[in-house]
Amino acid sequence: MRTVALDKKQHNRKRFDCGVLPLNNYLRVMAQQQATKDNTRTFVLEDDKQTEFIIGYYTLTMTSLDLSALPNKLQKKHTNTQSAGLIARLAVDKRYSKQGYGEWLLIDALHKLLVASDTVAFPLVMVDAKQGVAQFYEKMGFTPFLNTPNKLFMTLDDIRRSIETDAV
Repeated sequence: MRTVALDKKQHNRKRFDCGVLPLNNYLRVMAQQQATKDNTRTFVLEDDKQTEFIIGYYTLTMTSLDLSALPNKLQKKHTNTQSAGLIARLAVDKRYSKQGYGEWLLIDALHKLLVASDTVAFPLVMVDAKQGVAQFYEKMGFTPFLNTPNKLFMTLDDIRRSIETDAV
């Protein structure tokens, strides 16, 4: 399995249905426009049998960071930090749910952000979890911000350690 950049000529965006209208609409209408404007990058996991079918997708970008929402230890460590990597959206088509694709997409997104951080340094990856999805990210090692339980983060140090552990 591998993700590729969304290609509106190749991928059937209208078929995709994760059950969350804003996530479906973003993929169908906004993802390609935002990529063209260099605001985000959207990656899709294609069905091996029919590559025009999208199993799931995620969107990456950068975001500003409110240090005061972090635990004191991280506030002190990253005093001058102003940005973080952001997994802006992550969704799996209902036809492919409960098969581990969400976890796979998240790990793939974290790998891409880790590589990006080696070129343009940032200390955290953030997610804005939609209603009822925060537990998924917590299970995967993310920590809720102090003042916003649906906004979670993971440090790049933790991502590196996790990837090194998985590689062994």
